[in-house]
Amino acid sequence: MKKILLLTAAILLSACSEKALYDNIQLNNRLQCDKVPLSEYDDCMSRASKPYEEYERERQEATGS
Repeated sequence: MKKILLLTAAILLSACSEKALYDNIQLNNRLQCDKVPLSEYDDCMSRASKPYEEYERERQEATGS
């Protein structure tokens, strides 16, 4: 299943904007949160629900761009 998701993401990468790709990855991450123990679910969903704008700002700060 993971191989299919990675292959799909690779194919979509060439056709999607960075934001759309990020949103799709985050959606997949939220779906994966259903598989973690209940005690970790809230943290998982929090990480998987970060808005793209916040992610991009943090990325730019980290890279110095």
